[in-house]
Amino acid sequence: MTTPFWCLFIAAVLPYVLSSLGGYFRVRQLGTLDNKHPRIQKLQLEGIGARVFGAEQNAFEILPVFAAAVLVSHLAGADAARAAQLSEAFILTRILHPILYAANQDILRSVVFLTGLGCCIALFVIST
Repeated sequence: MTTPFWCLFIAAVLPYVLSSLGGYFRVRQLGTLDNKHPRIQKLQLEGIGARVFGAEQNAFEILPVFAAAVLVSHLAGADAARAAQLSEAFILTRILHPILYAANQDILRSVVFLTGLGCCIALFVIST
């Protein structure tokens, strides 16, 4: 598997890691995991728990964009080394993003998000 495909795998797993972490905060803040209505329960979170849930949602939302960018760059025969660099940079932003989200560093978090989005756009650009 190529580096961008490995990065895509990591990006696909990250939301589930965050969801598991969110489960910890659901138990800590709300006393239990409500498996019958988990989405409603997640909306009751406050503070760091709510921020981790926001990071989880964001990780799911950006995943299709990154997946499309990786697939397009691969199918278009884009420079493999450059695609690998951009994919690795994207993963770095996706690791930093939830850390900054949980730490309530909103401006830096947004800069990191935009950097990751820029990596996706660059993957499309190098595919032309």
